Amino acid sequence: MQFTTTDAATSAVETDCLIIGLPEGNGLDGAAAEIDSAIGGVLTQLDKGSELPRKAGKTLMLHALTGIGARRILVVGLGKAEKLDAVAFDKAVKAAGKALRQSHATSAHCLLADAKVTDRDSDWKVRQAGIALAYADYVYSATKKPKDDAPPATDTVSFPAGKGAEQQLSLASAIAAGVQRARDLADLPPNICTPAYLAEIAETMAAEHDGLEVEILEDEEMEKLGMNALLAVAVGSANRPRLIRLSWSGGKDGDAPLAMVGKGVTFDTGGISIKPRDLMEQMKFDMGGAAATIGAMEAVARLKLPMNVEGVVAAVENMPDGKAYRPGDVITAMNGKTIEVHNTDAEGRMILADALTWTGRLKPDTTVDLATLTGACVVALGHHASAVMTQNDELAEELLAAGQRSADRTWRLPLWDDYQEQIESPFADMKNVGGMPAGSITAGCFLSRFAEGQRWAHVDIAGAAWQWGKPESGTGRPVGMLVDWLVNRAGGWNAVG
Repeated sequence: MQFTTTDAATSAVETDCLIIGLPEGNGLDGAAAEIDSAIGGVLTQLDKGSELPRKAGKTLMLHALTGIGARRILVVGLGKAEKLDAVAFDKAVKAAGKALRQSHATSAHCLLADAKVTDRDSDWKVRQAGIALAYADYVYSATKKPKDDAPPATDTVSFPAGKGAEQQLSLASAIAAGVQRARDLADLPPNICTPAYLAEIAETMAAEHDGLEVEILEDEEMEKLGMNALLAVAVGSANRPRLIRLSWSGGKDGDAPLAMVGKGVTFDTGGISIKPRDLMEQMKFDMGGAAATIGAMEAVARLKLPMNVEGVVAAVENMPDGKAYRPGDVITAMNGKTIEVHNTDAEGRMILADALTWTGRLKPDTTVDLATLTGACVVALGHHASAVMTQNDELAEELLAAGQRSADRTWRLPLWDDYQEQIESPFADMKNVGGMPAGSITAGCFLSRFAEGQRWAHVDIAGAAWQWGKPESGTGRPVGMLVDWLVNRAGGWNAVG
């Protein structure tokens, strides 16, 4: 999807579809009133019959109207004006984008950024509208060809020209590309999206973007480094692991980078502690942290952020075979600490343990790991928020604020020392599970032992990274939150683009 701007009058814009928003209440004003006048009062007549959608997310497509250059008008409800905050606006635009994609329009002119959002400015509205429309236009096609009569993708969307509109849409395009990259990877089947495939994608990205470099570690190099926790998870699979590093050097030489570390379990059977068969096919999305890290690095390179950023991915497949690691095994991690394995399905924290230790050698200013780590997080927060765990209050506030600004919300869970005793073991420095109580938090406690000395946060995205139901799909989260956090650290949106 390409974004453009135009200074043509709304009624004169030639496009397949004109998109307008209406809050709850009576009457028409602004662009809606202008359009209504041009089409002979059609909207007024529909409004009198309560036929216009005003409840949040409801849509109506109108065809064959005269008096305007657009072939269609798409009306989307915005809900109660006092409740139209950033999240509600994002949902409304996505609803409009979904209706647009289900039509046969290939171009559109969007007026939704004219809406009054209670907690955001005009730049944000234009940028977020672009991101949300691109998000809604996504349809998986890598291994399923669309039907001959399937609605086409939306090629172009124009917005009214105005101060900074072109820049905001350029930013939106970069972020949308990162989100789509993450969704593409998460949706791919595990026989395609293997650890080696993730490494190939990273190499392709580095070749496409000047300033983006890649480093790939394979078995022999990881063995020399003592990455026994990561390798223990990988040992049962024919698909060999990779440690992938994407480096963006947009800052000054010597500036400490911000680092993201993604869990990349490209398929998770649970290993010897094998999962139930029901819904095991969804375990292809257990590389959502890797997808988000790679997607965020895609956006970073496109935005050309004036800072140094590291994206590290621990990519493995967790399979059971005669060589697979077992419950009861004691593994010595890269940092020398020993781990008693109680559950081979608690594999994400094992690979992140070594990845965090290795990332610490890069001397980052801050490290944030991303992982579809625990089902307990889905129980706690559902699919609405990612969980943030850190002992650094300032960093927690940075990530919470980034989630609010980007409509990609996070929520903080405690990481108190009280929980650490749940992962104590008489046979090793720790065990890899802490039992049923506070399962997400004890997983964070485990990871904290491999991020000592780092300004570090763990983000559990188990609920946020995957959309259950129909259609099942990766969400690309939390790419939006990560990019907002990075941009804020780089000096804000005015310093970008």
